[in-house]
Amino acid sequence: MSNFPIIASILSDKKLGEYVKEKYGLRGKIQCKLFRTGVNHTYFLFAGNHKYAVRVYCYKWRTKTEIQEELRLLQLLSEKNLSVSFPISDKEGKLIQDIDAPEGVRHVVLFSFAEGEKIRFMDDETCFIMGSLMARFHSITLDKTINRTNYNSELLLKTPYKLLAQFFSEDLPEMKYLKNTGGEISKTFKKLEDSVIPKGIVHLDVWYDNVSIKKNKEITIFDFDNCGNGFLILDIGYFLIQLFHIESDKKVYESKVETFLNGYREVRELSEQETEFIPAAGASIFIFYLGVQAQRFDWSNIFLTENYLKMFVGRIKSWMDYYKSL
Repeated sequence: MSNFPIIASILSDKKLGEYVKEKYGLRGKIQCKLFRTGVNHTYFLFAGNHKYAVRVYCYKWRTKTEIQEELRLLQLLSEKNLSVSFPISDKEGKLIQDIDAPEGVRHVVLFSFAEGEKIRFMDDETCFIMGSLMARFHSITLDKTINRTNYNSELLLKTPYKLLAQFFSEDLPEMKYLKNTGGEISKTFKKLEDSVIPKGIVHLDVWYDNVSIKKNKEITIFDFDNCGNGFLILDIGYFLIQLFHIESDKKVYESKVETFLNGYREVRELSEQETEFIPAAGASIFIFYLGVQAQRFDWSNIFLTENYLKMFVGRIKSWMDYYKSL
């Protein structure tokens, strides 16, 4: 009997470690451990006194061109002395490995390890540095594009709704809210498309889980898997909506927002039009990630339930209501 087809596999950490050691000419004792599965799979690899991150892209999640563009961006940022987890070449100078997994070819990249820790509750000083770091990133990517997706209202708002409609009744209050809110934000996008609001390459997933912070406040950004082209303010909106839901005390939240934006403005100006777009920007990316979950997660996953949809949409609504009340 032939092997039954599968949707996704988890590569052996031991064999992956041996494979990477041979391909990259690493020395010393090798230890490779699976850290996290999800949209992609992440392994931590120890070679002697060195530590690396190995990303195994899921089958057909990213094309090779898309990965090459992500890595090209990281090389640019690294050359500009922005602290990022950067790709490492193998013995032949290649950045991407192709592995014949049971479901098909999967791409593998070795990254430098982002030293430090993840800090959910950032103090004011860290928020200021985060703002400055994001502004430095945007100063480098301003008016640049890469051969990846363009984050517009279609992709951020309309496509997620269509994906979710495959699993949830459009009569649900949460689905009605997403449709109505998405429609309103789309009108704002249309106005901004005709304006001079700055565009460039965006990360689209900057929050505490994707940065490592050392004790001296040196911050390293990683996980550029969703990078693409769009309004630079999208990154700010997403960071702030995450901060909004982390900080239950809204006075503390407002203080940290001010500190973050002060850090940003020290490097790059923010127009009034950009600032006014922050609430819509944060909401649009939350809606986008609901669509990613509908697209990438198996239906049996606990995330895709009516209760989860209610909770997630509730977060979007509380964020939008908060800014409407100001």
